[in-house]
Formats: sequence, C-alpha cells, structure tokens
Amino acid sequence: MLRLSKKSDYALLAMRYLAAHPDREAVSAREVAEAHHIPAELLAKVLQRLVHVGLLESHQGIRGGYGLARRAEAISIADVIQAIDGPFTVTACSEEDHSCDQYSKCNIRDPLWRIKDRIMTALSGSSVAELVEDLEPATAAAVPVAVLRK
Repeated sequence: MLRLSKKSDYALLAMRYLAAHPDREAVSAREVAEAHHIPAELLAKVLQRLVHVGLLESHQGIRGGYGLARRAEAISIADVIQAIDGPFTVTACSEEDHSCDQYSKCNIRDPLWRIKDRIMTALSGSSVAELVEDLEPATAAAVPVAVLRK
C-alpha cells in the first residue's frame, strides 16, 4: 500500500494551516500542533526541516513562528513530501541502484516506475493552496474569500 509517513502528514497539515492564514506573518508551531492535536515537539522538527529546504520561513521573537516562503500556489504537494521523506519511490530498486539480483530479468520494474512517474506528476501538479479549498465551511469562514478562489 502506498502511504505517506506521519511526518509528511504533519507537514501537509501545517502547510495547509499556514496557507489558510495568509494574513498572518507567523504562526507558532504550538498553535498548529494544538489545532491538529499532534505532538508539538515532532511538529517543530518537521517545520524546521521545511525551513531548511526553503518551503517555510522562520520568524524569531515574541510573535515569531513560521510562514510560507512562497505563495501556497507555488508549493506543490510533491515538494512537501519529498522535503520530509526524500525521493518518492514505489519499489525497493531504483534507477541508480542495480544491485538487486532480479534487476536484469525483472519485468515489473519499468511499469512500476511509469506508475511512480504518474503519481509524481499528480503530486507535483497539486499545490498547498488546493488543500485550503477543501476546508470545512466553518473553518473556511475565517479564511479570506480570495484565498479560497485561487
């Protein structure tokens, strides 16, 4: 089964939360953690990783926290997942590593790689802004209408 890691789940929840609050320069890790009932310490590590790869900006000080480094429309779901989990794969073998005993006679590797490419295309073509579009009406009421229509 293809499945995102818990860290990627948390990263996407945080990115969605930040995208839903474009009027705020910074949001604390604790606020995001409390809003989604997730461990604040783990979320802080995930957010630091997103800062490290340039998807988030960190703001220091009493009103510090995190904000999107780019517009939500310019950050793909693939960017977020790969920042946390590394390159996306669907098989144990890779295009670079031919050490598998079955590599030369494998007849499913290439079709699976094509499927992986289709999944990556879909994830790359979906933005963090699209995550905000699916907010519940009560939650979306706090988000400016212009953000919801983008």
